[in-house]
Amino acid sequence: MAHLKALQETLGYTFRDESLLGLALTHPSASGKKSNPSEDNQRMEFLGDAVLQAVISDALYSLHPNHDEGMLTKARAALVNGTSLAAKAAPLGLEEHLIMSRGQRSDFERGKLSAMEDALESLVAALYLDGGMDAAREFVRRTFAEELANPDQIAVIKNPKGELQELLQIDSGEAPTYEVVDSTGPDHDREFEAVVMHLGQALGQGRGCSKKAAETAAALDALAKLQES
Repeated sequence: MAHLKALQETLGYTFRDESLLGLALTHPSASGKKSNPSEDNQRMEFLGDAVLQAVISDALYSLHPNHDEGMLTKARAALVNGTSLAAKAAPLGLEEHLIMSRGQRSDFERGKLSAMEDALESLVAALYLDGGMDAAREFVRRTFAEELANPDQIAVIKNPKGELQELLQIDSGEAPTYEVVDSTGPDHDREFEAVVMHLGQALGQGRGCSKKAAETAAALDALAKLQES
C-alpha cells in the first residue's frame, strides 16, 4: 500500500508485516459497531500504552540519575498524557493515514485528540510486535528526545485556565469558553474531551478523567500553541 510506504519513510522504519501498521491506523469506526476486537486498533492501543510507559520510564531513569522518584513521575506523566501524545502524532501525519468511517471522518474534529493519542499508542505497539522492544524503544526515544533530555524544562503551570484567561483578556478583553465534546468509557471509568474556544476559534483540546481535568488539559494545549505562534 503506497500510503503506508510513505508513512514508513517518515517513521524511518520498514515493517516486515505491514498489516500491523494498517491495523494500528484502523479507527474503531471503520469496522462498525459489532466489530471483532482484532479488527481495529483498540487492543493495540492497550499494548502500546504499556510499552510507551516502560520506554519513557527507562529513559528517564537512565538519563537522569540525580532525579528522585517524584520528579521522574511528574516528567513521565507530562510526556504520556493525551495532549502530549496527540501533539507528537501530528508531525508524523498519522491523521492523514487513519482508516475510519465516512461519518467519523466528517466529524473528526470532535474526537480528534482521542483518535490521535490512540493512533500513536497503537503505532508503538505495531513497532513492538514487528521489531521487538528495540524498534519501539528507538522510535519513542527519538520522538521524545528533546523532552527526555530536558525533563526540568517541561512546563508545569499551576493554574492553566487562569493563565490562559489572563493572556487572552489582555489582547481582546474576551475570556475563553470551554466545551466538553466527547466522553468515552464506562460510568466508573469515564474519560472526557474538552475544547477551549475564543472568538469563535478552537485554541486547544484536552482529555481527562473529569470535565475539569479535560478543560485544564485543553488550556495547557492552548497555552503551548500560543507560545509556538
